[in-house]
Amino acid sequence: MSDSSEKPNPKKPTPANCLMGAMISGALGYALYTLTASIIQTFATKPLTSSNTLVLRIGSLVRTLVTGVASLATFVFFFVAFGLILLAIQLLFQKEKTTES
Repeated sequence: MSDSSEKPNPKKPTPANCLMGAMISGALGYALYTLTASIIQTFATKPLTSSNTLVLRIGSLVRTLVTGVASLATFVFFFVAFGLILLAIQLLFQKEKTTES
């Protein structure tokens, strides 16, 4: 029976792993960007048609929420990709410092 307090040694990140993750995150961000642009275009070409004020307000609220969530997801994936690229650069500079020492 193994002790549950023992944790396996985690793998250290490498610049190649960071760049691969950045490519994946960037691709997902781009896909979400095109989806967001498509959603916005669809909402712009199909206006709400109703004489009821409550229906117009709820419809506007739903459109705003959908656009906001899609935009937020796009931003998160692009921000993660950018952070991973910066981490890869940092790891490259740290590796050069350790080899010089």
